Amino acid sequence: MTETRYSYTRLRGERVEISEILSSRIENMRKLLLGNEAIAQAAIESGVGVVCGYPGTPSTEILETAARLKADAPNLYIEWSTNEKAAVEVAAGAAYSGVRVLVTMKQVGLNVASDPVMCLSYIGVKGGMVIVVADDPGPISSQTEQDTRHFAEYAHIPVLDPSSPEEAYLMTKAAFLMSQRLGKPVILRPTTKVCHASATIQIAEYRIQNIEDRYSPLRGEHCDDLKDLHRELPAGAPRFVKDPRWVIFPPLAYRRHNEIAEMLQKESESATEFDKFYNEHSRYGIAAGGVTWAILNDVLIDLDVIISRLKIGRPHPAPLRLADTFLAETECVLVLEELDPVIEDILISRKGVIGRDIQIMGKRSGFVSHAGELLYADIKKYVCDFLGLSNHDNEEDLIAAPDCTPVRAPVLCAGCPHRASFYAVKTAAKGKNPIYCGDIGCYTLGNAKPLETTDTCLCMGAGITIAQGIKHSNPDTTVFGFIGDSTFFASGITGLANAVYNNVDVNIIILDNRITAMTGGQPHPGTGKTMMNTDSPPIDIEAVVKALGVGFVKKCNPFDQVSAVETVKSAVDFNGTSVVIFEAPCINLIKKPKLYTVEGCIGCMRCVNEIGCPSIFVEDKTAKINSDLCYGCGLCQYVCKAGKIKEVTL
Repeated sequence: MTETRYSYTRLRGERVEISEILSSRIENMRKLLLGNEAIAQAAIESGVGVVCGYPGTPSTEILETAARLKADAPNLYIEWSTNEKAAVEVAAGAAYSGVRVLVTMKQVGLNVASDPVMCLSYIGVKGGMVIVVADDPGPISSQTEQDTRHFAEYAHIPVLDPSSPEEAYLMTKAAFLMSQRLGKPVILRPTTKVCHASATIQIAEYRIQNIEDRYSPLRGEHCDDLKDLHRELPAGAPRFVKDPRWVIFPPLAYRRHNEIAEMLQKESESATEFDKFYNEHSRYGIAAGGVTWAILNDVLIDLDVIISRLKIGRPHPAPLRLADTFLAETECVLVLEELDPVIEDILISRKGVIGRDIQIMGKRSGFVSHAGELLYADIKKYVCDFLGLSNHDNEEDLIAAPDCTPVRAPVLCAGCPHRASFYAVKTAAKGKNPIYCGDIGCYTLGNAKPLETTDTCLCMGAGITIAQGIKHSNPDTTVFGFIGDSTFFASGITGLANAVYNNVDVNIIILDNRITAMTGGQPHPGTGKTMMNTDSPPIDIEAVVKALGVGFVKKCNPFDQVSAVETVKSAVDFNGTSVVIFEAPCINLIKKPKLYTVEGCIGCMRCVNEIGCPSIFVEDKTAKINSDLCYGCGLCQYVCKAGKIKEVTL
């Protein structure tokens, strides 16, 4: 047992080794940080000058933390961009100028940003650029399970895959150094568990602590003195230097493609400090990366097993020689990773190169599930099956919630204006053969009973454009496209322009609750506030819609149900593209104005069956209102035709 513990003490000591490699600290301290907070902290210490992003779980807290730490970096510029594409392009301009930049998004946001990211791979950068793409295995709060490691290989961009908040902190610093050394963006790919786990992390007092980092965060110039890294640019000094390299043309792309291939091939010949082979001289070996690596080591300690292990911290370009060494020392390999068989494919390829007939068990062989997170219990089962061990789980190993935990589908909050908006549209559309095209945001929850006003939901902005395709194919239907205010600015404007340009008879409902609600209440172009806490002219959605040439544009409060229903009916009767803007603030922006109670309920259940407000419940066959949940919107009073719901004065 002593030998086993010593073996894994050495394993967990790898963080100390990495720390020694990356840091020459003058002073340091320890902080309890989320993984997202650790990434922001490391970026600040690395001298980041511009941080851009678009909110999306599980990445949102990175940019918000950077904003809180702005006092440590007074010249730092931070923005919530209108979408991920805009964020990357803004950051690219700063990176061209020699400024270190950080861009944040979730995995589906990378789809939106893919155009500039692909081009930046060819053009390159001057200042270090780190693109944080938070993957969401599960998926817990996303439309898809995407593995950004594939995109990194496709785009010819290096990617680092942290296994813990501590490693996310260290990898962020390493990513800036790698980006500046290679002149290319580098992707950091934390997954949900890394983003939202907490760890006590030793942080540096100074923004840049690696004595070997000889590059200015502002200008990319060679420095001889560590203190030079913190100096300010002199007033009026040029930052962007004109150079043909910044203009992408086919001949440049062709030349750069060959150069990038050679660069990545050279990088793959060596391992980073995050790639490790722990050779225990065993016939069996396990390869892993990301958070799966951390869980695997806990499982092996609990099983009291010593086995050779390969950790891949930089899946692209993969450390091929290290992989070859691992394969040369083993006869049968288990690969554990989230989500796709990226490491597995690397090892399958390399076993052919080195000419060894090694059995590799993982997702390709059907041994490991393709979908979802790999939880402790899953990994323990795979390891035990792989090694032929008994798996005697006890209650502490069970990850699933106990039977007593109630299961409840996500619903719109009590008092949410979207409920009133959906109800008004549904009321107005009775008898019209309606089809409801939804979008990404809180209002996706309009799919739930009893509202049932979300028939499609694809991706951000698609509510408007999917509606057009359905109308072209189903001209006898009344088609609605729903979209939120933040999503309208992010990706809805072009879809609306398409509807006007092609004269499509669709009814677009813009749900303006004055905030980016689902991801935590971030500002957007319509709020008049920026992430720098400065005022800006709020962009008027109604004015934008009219400027696009929409023939019918009306704005109203969804809680005024009589007016709201009549407005939607008028929009449906209009021949052409119509837009109704429902304006009412998210409940997180207001105090409870009033409460409601039920007096003398007749048991018709109309309030329960038609609006599904979570504050309304049934007891003894009568409807009642939970005053703790009620937010005083008054929709239930409108729905109750018996007049049994009364206002309560606060």
